[in-house]
Amino acid sequence: MTFELLYQPISQHVKTKAAAVKLLICDIDGVFSDGCIYLGNNGEELKAFNTKDGFGIKALINSGIAVAVITGRQSNIVENRMKSLTVAHIYQGQENKLIAYDDLKQKLNLTDAQIAYIGDDSPDLPVMEKVGFAVAVNDAHPIIKHISHYTTMMRGGYGAVRELTDLLMLSQGHPLTSQGISA
Repeated sequence: MTFELLYQPISQHVKTKAAAVKLLICDIDGVFSDGCIYLGNNGEELKAFNTKDGFGIKALINSGIAVAVITGRQSNIVENRMKSLTVAHIYQGQENKLIAYDDLKQKLNLTDAQIAYIGDDSPDLPVMEKVGFAVAVNDAHPIIKHISHYTTMMRGGYGAVRELTDLLMLSQGHPLTSQGISA
């Protein structure tokens, strides 16, 4: 199965960038979620996460590619969801995402070319300009789409992360199905 049969045509340039990735960094709001913040009557905050994205993250980790999240907001919901997906690197409350990015790069001893980032809006721009493979979700702000190497067919919160994990795995010769994974 090729990526093009599942999603959309991609250039050799994109395939080469995806094949080099050893770390995927994801934004949360607008990427893992639809970008909406749901507030209950008692002030509780709710977010919806797509299980397809969760499956893709777990499969990616099982294939040996590290995953991190960097988000500007702080939320127990995000902490719990990412831990349930075995994401080892969770950075919340990051107004300047470059600080977390540089920490991850040093901690994991990686180069910019070995890192992918998926984002949707202006706070993601500084990191996306540095990484080797910058990805915008389909409903990202136009400036993010403009600087990205790839734009997903899927919208944030609706399978965009899964599309990217499939691209990374197929570009690196990994199967898309894994036994024993639940999201």
